[in-house]
Amino acid sequence: MSEPRLKARIVVQAILRRYDLEAIPAYIRRSGDPDAGTILLKLAISRDSAIILSQARDADGRAGWLRVGGDQPLSEQDAEAAIEKAIRRDPDLYVIEIEDSKARILVDGLLL
Repeated sequence: MSEPRLKARIVVQAILRRYDLEAIPAYIRRSGDPDAGTILLKLAISRDSAIILSQARDADGRAGWLRVGGDQPLSEQDAEAAIEKAIRRDPDLYVIEIEDSKARILVDGLLL
């Protein structure tokens, strides 16, 4: 059985607050559906590389984050292409961009 789901806007606010507490710049790059939108994170490590995390659920319905593109950071161009592809697939998608050279992942949930 899956866990209850929080509204997307509440999860987005919590993510932004968590990064703000660590003085790490984070902002909403694209607003999605406030109730049921999924969330995509872009962790900008440098001008040339980023990590993309997509909100997902495991086989048991537990909330987590799936790293797009494998274990290595993506090039900026590949990261932007992945974001555009995700938006075409899900027009209700939120995109949060985080600028952190240490690529700290400060979100709740499993890394799938």
